[in-house]
Amino acid sequence: MRHFLSLIPVAALWVSPSFAADVSFKNEIAPILAARCAGCHGGAEAKAGYRVNSFAAMLSPGETESDPVTAGDPDASYLLELIESDDADARMPKESEALPAAQMALIRRWIEEGAKFDGPDAKAALQSYLPQVTHAAPPEAYRFAMPITAVAISPNGQEIAASGYHEITIWSAADGKLLRRIQNVAERTLGLAFSADGSMLAAAGGAPGVSGELRVYNPADGALLREVGRFADTAFAVTFNPDGTKLAVSGADRAIHVYQVADWSEATTIEDHADWVTAIAFSPDGARIASGSRDKTSKLFDVATGDALATYPNYGDAVYGVAFSADGAQVIAGGRAGRLDFWNAADGVRAAEIGVGGEIQRVLAAGGQIFTVASDSHARQFKADDRAAVRTYAGHSDRLQSAAFDAAANRLVTGSINGEVRVWNTADGTQVTSFIAAPGLVTETAQVQAAAK
Repeated sequence: MRHFLSLIPVAALWVSPSFAADVSFKNEIAPILAARCAGCHGGAEAKAGYRVNSFAAMLSPGETESDPVTAGDPDASYLLELIESDDADARMPKESEALPAAQMALIRRWIEEGAKFDGPDAKAALQSYLPQVTHAAPPEAYRFAMPITAVAISPNGQEIAASGYHEITIWSAADGKLLRRIQNVAERTLGLAFSADGSMLAAAGGAPGVSGELRVYNPADGALLREVGRFADTAFAVTFNPDGTKLAVSGADRAIHVYQVADWSEATTIEDHADWVTAIAFSPDGARIASGSRDKTSKLFDVATGDALATYPNYGDAVYGVAFSADGAQVIAGGRAGRLDFWNAADGVRAAEIGVGGEIQRVLAAGGQIFTVASDSHARQFKADDRAAVRTYAGHSDRLQSAAFDAAANRLVTGSINGEVRVWNTADGTQVTSFIAAPGLVTETAQVQAAAK
């Protein structure tokens, strides 16, 4: 809550209501609801059937059938009753600190003034019109390495983008030298994707349990090109379709959002999973999108309509990675069970499986090759045609969390929990370079060497 106090005008805290301007839902109430309420009441599985992810939804009763907001009468508004309650078991937000008194007073005053809506569309998601957030600056020099939760390779194969703390770092794929740092980024970045021409870098992430976002940057100078979407919880995966006309993101809101790159409008919203959507992939023709979820299923949807085409319910555990076969006939799913399942897109039936070992965190398929990275600190390569093992990439000392593959350059990039990024030549399995993606970090080895001089 403390992060949003700055969004409340100072006048609202001390000026008499008779002299103060009317409370703005868009600028003052929506940020509070998005920060403190939408996490539990933001999606299709909203608690008690009550949603606050849009103004229209907030006015609709949940399972209690009590009117959440009665314009002009705060004491008859059930939402305010729960927010102001002295009973910790009944008070909202549930199992969390109460709203500060100033924010309770602001909501009460807004209702007294008629609960007016001043946003662009009552049915639009709150996040779509919240004031844009300027994120904190990253550390000038890291005191410790951050987990590498996302990596991406530029289309020309020369640069690697890696996740950081409130930043994305850009490194040379040839020698691991730091090239640039992109700022004004969410606390954590969990998904990265370059556009086909390399002019855009999409980043999905957020602050767990608080907010999620999808932003697009110019990777050449770090400029923020667009805040495409804002969500009630963290965004996990992001990908462009093959021709670059669409951008999809998924996350803890249990949804897949597909945007038109031309105007950044949301073309399709898919809400079919019962838990986090941790992985997504477009089919080779871009007409379908596959997903993997913590609900232990992998699914297939029509991109244009959002209709479900097939469901694979037999993985048996959380799915963290998905990819398509080259012809689009099969979906490849991997996750906590430590195996790859190949299932038919036509009917959702398993066609084959490969035991891998360790929780699979990412699945990549391109150039006739399939790659996995896993919690056992190893990456693995298989032939796509006969699923034969090609090689295992060893060398990381901690569990792997992220990966990217450039088929044209025969380069595999792997990122681990201890902050290390490695670049591999997939033609012969040799390591090209490695580095700790934490600018300014002084390692223990460097400290010992400096002390010895």
